[in-house]
Amino acid sequence: MEKTIKVIMVEPMKEPYLAEVENTLEGLQKAVGGYIETVYMEDDVVLVCNEEGKLIGLPGNRSLGNDIIAGTFFVVGSNDEGEFVSLTEDKIRQYSDRFQKPETFTQKQVEEASGYIFIGY
Repeated sequence: MEKTIKVIMVEPMKEPYLAEVENTLEGLQKAVGGYIETVYMEDDVVLVCNEEGKLIGLPGNRSLGNDIIAGTFFVVGSNDEGEFVSLTEDKIRQYSDRFQKPETFTQKQVEEASGYIFIGY
């Protein structure tokens, strides 16, 4: 298991940037400011966000399908065993582009977002 992993960090109202995160539960939680929630973007790519982001009133960050991710999140690779691994260069480019443009949401929009994420392939 990699000790630190290369991820794309996405903060509200900022462009995504490459970061290194400690590959422990504590390191992952520190990166998102609380308990983690995972959303599989593809077989080998996972979005990790704050599980309670909406409940604790974190600002809306990016839309994802019919949902809005609240608070800071990051995108990380995943291997066949389900462990987090550094993103490949191709995935770094792909997800930096995907989340490049900061989005603005009202708190009401964040609270009313469905929570159901539908991602077309």
